[in-house]
Amino acid sequence: MEASLFRSPFDSTLSKRLNRSFNRILVVQTAFLGDVILTLPLIQRIKKNFPAASIDVVVVPAAANLLENHPAVSAIILYDKRGTDKGLNGFVRLRRLLAANRYDLAIVPHRSLRSALLTLLTGVPLRVGFDRSSGSHFYNHIVQYRADHHEIERNLSLLEPLGVAASEREMPSIHPSAADGVAVDRLFNECGISGLKGVVAIAPGTIWNTKRWHKERFAEVAKTMSGQGYPVVLIGSKEDCELCEEIRQLSGETNVVNSAGVLTLLQSAELIRRSRVLLSNDSAPMHIAIAVRTPVIAIFGATVPEFGFGPYGERDVVVQTTPLACRPCSIHGSKECPIKTFDCMNNITAEKVIQSMRQFL
Repeated sequence: MEASLFRSPFDSTLSKRLNRSFNRILVVQTAFLGDVILTLPLIQRIKKNFPAASIDVVVVPAAANLLENHPAVSAIILYDKRGTDKGLNGFVRLRRLLAANRYDLAIVPHRSLRSALLTLLTGVPLRVGFDRSSGSHFYNHIVQYRADHHEIERNLSLLEPLGVAASEREMPSIHPSAADGVAVDRLFNECGISGLKGVVAIAPGTIWNTKRWHKERFAEVAKTMSGQGYPVVLIGSKEDCELCEEIRQLSGETNVVNSAGVLTLLQSAELIRRSRVLLSNDSAPMHIAIAVRTPVIAIFGATVPEFGFGPYGERDVVVQTTPLACRPCSIHGSKECPIKTFDCMNNITAEKVIQSMRQFL
């Protein structure tokens, strides 16, 4: 292993520790939903290499449902850092809870000061995180954050100090239950969707406006797919309900269904699993589709796949504009185009997206 890949001031401690099994392992990822999905390959690889260990995962409440039923996850620990756990009292409450569990090892893909400090104050003896974390000095095993790698591969590299190679490809997996399947059956029955020809799923929402393709063009795609006999289901959270309803109405098609806010995350995952293809912005549903092995057509505007957050499936397609001097403008996107042109999205036509969809239909 190359010494430059990680800095570990306590290698002797780690070497001694590796002669024994880990009993309890903590993974902290309290970023966005997509980040949690991209952490699943890390959790799965931990379980493969340390099968006897229990693996607890700290996430925000919005992400908890996606971890349910996962065979590699022993416990889901909620940290509502922007809600009931906001501020010092919430942090102290979580620290006490984690300290009582007496973890042997903490692995922290989340690059925040708060996550790093949490593992230190919890008393975890072995703490692994990235050098780009604002709290990297609180770790005793620091791994280089490789900007030219996919986020899944970057997260897997956190296992290198443990002697686990990150060379093998690891896809995320999520596990809808039988009850989730019943919920999707009910939706299909109520909306008259047979699913025989194959559903086309569309996820038009995102919290970043500059990552959102135009609703009129989503509607044009939905109209075209429905007109060719494919039922179209618009998916999203409660916050996406109004947007999805606008798209449904703009499409003018009775075979376009708005399911935003109706299904849980795992139920939406089951719906995507049954779909022929998912059309999505650069957002969490894209990663959900990858986890259930449904092909993705991902629209990238302000951001670029080279940041490491693009679709990871072998059949997935990225639709983006020709090179622009202003693109990418940020890693997450923003509320509005910084130069007021929005060419990164304006230049992506509905016909271009439809052409990409035809290979899956």
